[in-house]
Amino acid sequence: MANVIDPSASMAALFGARVRRLRVAAGLTQVQLGSLTHVVSTRITQIERASGAKPTLKLARALDAVLGADDLLVELWPYVYREAFPDWARQFMEYSEQAVGVREYAAHVVPGLLQTEDYARTVLSVGRTLGGKEQLEERVTLRMERQERLASPDRPELWVVLDEAVLRRPVGGQVVMRAQLARLLATATEGHITVQVLPFDQGEHDVMGGSLTVLTMPDGAEVAYTENAHYGQLVEDPDEVRSFALTYDRLRAAALPPLMSLDMIRSVMEDNHRGAKVPSRSERRRLAQEQLQQSGGRQLRGGGRRVSVRRPGA
Repeated sequence: MANVIDPSASMAALFGARVRRLRVAAGLTQVQLGSLTHVVSTRITQIERASGAKPTLKLARALDAVLGADDLLVELWPYVYREAFPDWARQFMEYSEQAVGVREYAAHVVPGLLQTEDYARTVLSVGRTLGGKEQLEERVTLRMERQERLASPDRPELWVVLDEAVLRRPVGGQVVMRAQLARLLATATEGHITVQVLPFDQGEHDVMGGSLTVLTMPDGAEVAYTENAHYGQLVEDPDEVRSFALTYDRLRAAALPPLMSLDMIRSVMEDNHRGAKVPSRSERRRLAQEQLQQSGGRQLRGGGRRVSVRRPGA
């Protein structure tokens, strides 16, 4: 009994304790369970003792199926996985899953919620210490699964401001990037998603060198998350969050209106943007107003925000 880990010590310990209990109930040895799940017996020992590398999602599914856990182990696995992240990152992930509104400024890459699978695979394979191809594919799968919430009944309102650099950096090569830009264009048909582009000609701003996300929770409270290449910070203090929300609104106001942003994305995708001149702010607003009126009686207000207008007799 000295080798039995306290299940309350961590999510990995709880997971291991459940595996051990189910294995014993099934009358299996660690060697037998390892054989049935196609891993060495020492891997089962590590899982039950919460030592060594954390189980992969593939292994959690295999253990669940062999032990007849009725998805218990699969449902526990995300919490085990999150323990690999710092506390602030885990908490931000939990907030994100509950948020009813997501406002995000991305300085370097397309936000995870809008990434294609190939684009995500490229991003996740850079600057990380992975345990191999299996772990990479596992993380890609998780990212794609998180996108499913955008199609669910409780989907959040997503507003994304992309730095122009995000469009022009060919992550994964031209083929991958073209598909990613096409994915961004497809958001035009999704009423709960708005994408704007912050062009280079806007110059310096308050979030240079990093990214910013402001989440709105079901109770109306807000939290902010800032991130650079190596570190992220979760901000919960109401006064600080209000300051970050104002910063985001300024970025949104400085960005191209939604329809003109889609035009720029399309231009980059078609590689016909060379030599194109970004119009002045007043001209952009005038053109965007005309485009919006032509597209169904909508008007612009405050940095390109779309406001529906009731038509006469409607």
